Amino acid sequence: MNLNFNFPDFEVIRDEKKCNKCKLCVLECSNKVHSYDDKKNVLNVDNLKCVNCHRCVVICPLKALIIKKYPLEFKKSANWTPLAIKEIYKQSQTGGVLLSSMTNSNNFPIYWDKMLLNASQVTNPSIDPLREPMETKVMIGRKPKKLEFNSKGKLVTEIPPQVELNIPIMFSAMSYGAISKNTHEALARASSELGICYNTGEGGLNRDLYKYGKNTIVQVASGRFGVHKGYLNAGVAIEIKIGQGAKPGIGGHLPGKKVGEDVSSTRMIPVGSDAISPAPHHDIYSIEDLRQLIFSLKEVTDYKKPVFVKIAAVHNVPAIASGIVRAGADAIVVDGFRGGTGAAPTRVRDNVGIPIEFALATIDQRLREEGLRNQASLLVSGTIRNSADIVKAIALGADAVCIGSAALVALGCHMCQSCTTGKCNWGIATQEPELVKRLNPDIMYKRLVNLILAWNYEIQEMLGGMGINAIDSLRGNRLMLRGIDLNEKELEILGINYVGQ
Repeated sequence: MNLNFNFPDFEVIRDEKKCNKCKLCVLECSNKVHSYDDKKNVLNVDNLKCVNCHRCVVICPLKALIIKKYPLEFKKSANWTPLAIKEIYKQSQTGGVLLSSMTNSNNFPIYWDKMLLNASQVTNPSIDPLREPMETKVMIGRKPKKLEFNSKGKLVTEIPPQVELNIPIMFSAMSYGAISKNTHEALARASSELGICYNTGEGGLNRDLYKYGKNTIVQVASGRFGVHKGYLNAGVAIEIKIGQGAKPGIGGHLPGKKVGEDVSSTRMIPVGSDAISPAPHHDIYSIEDLRQLIFSLKEVTDYKKPVFVKIAAVHNVPAIASGIVRAGADAIVVDGFRGGTGAAPTRVRDNVGIPIEFALATIDQRLREEGLRNQASLLVSGTIRNSADIVKAIALGADAVCIGSAALVALGCHMCQSCTTGKCNWGIATQEPELVKRLNPDIMYKRLVNLILAWNYEIQEMLGGMGINAIDSLRGNRLMLRGIDLNEKELEILGINYVGQ
């Protein structure tokens, strides 16, 4: 007998006294957890299929459903945890690589939570953002070393192309294919209303979204999916993706089942074919090669658009960032090891890379020491969860931040981490038409607007509390940070003092 050792992660519990057998749970669950036996008039559940997306719980009109962690227990062992055993069961049965979605779930320290912000008191009074001007606008791009004016006071220094953000936040790169067109439209519309930008990711740009070009960052990744002259000129800036935090050094893979006619047209690949991005760009094997691509992209866009380079946070990232600036990039985007993803090998997602806090601090310091900091903006991503994380990131040296997972949560994501299946019950990480329709961009983009406006107000409150009236005055101002529960080496790398100092 061939035994299957797999067991459910979750258990669906139905309150039979409340349930009126409306069968909405059957209709709404794309994973087929719920089924109805019309002969017995009974609703059944298959716990093995449950991913804990909460769709049935939220949609149930009588709140007759709850989901709990499956109660099966193993003998307690600090080394051989239930997760470790379960993963071996899966691989010994299938012979496949374990895949995971969204962010690293391991219990590593979150260094944002180990930093506290300073505040003004008497000699440097605080500022009330409700009654006094507060500037949160930032300009992303290469800056001149100095400004020169003629005798009439007119600026004569030529300013390189910049991306203007009303708020120091952008939506991270998420490709069409990995997420639905409706999700992209919600991100685009929110960006347009807020005066910020979203990123197409490596899946090209759907024709219906070209009208949001002034709020769009277009990405050039190793697969070159959807890249053509019109696409490159459609956005306000171009991003070369070298790596991402969830899978440094790893390429991408969009399964053929997600490549319908619309995705096929946008990505310029055959319907039903797997979209495989190689790990390296096959024309980039040195900083000199990267420089050539940067200036090729600038040439095709008449030097009117800044070019960003996105990299993963790894151990030698300061030196990498220095080389990228010297290669002509106008901005560096650094993604920490807690960055989200639609799909990554589990072992890579959970074990490769470093926290964004350390990468940011060391890159900012390296560029300052080499006199390069003005030559490129610095954007960071990878577990930016709230406005306090943003303020701390800017104090560590960032010009702005990119948010991905937080934006998807605002759109309804319940972090069930099963994006790889393509059966997202909330219409986000799916291409199935009936599921895509569940996310109405006319309604959901407003949730993104609400989130960013709320964060912007909180940013202004924290700036005012520090006695600072412009976000630019906070950038790299590490005196506004203090560490708590950090050792001396961590404080040294972050470049901050301990609480009480």
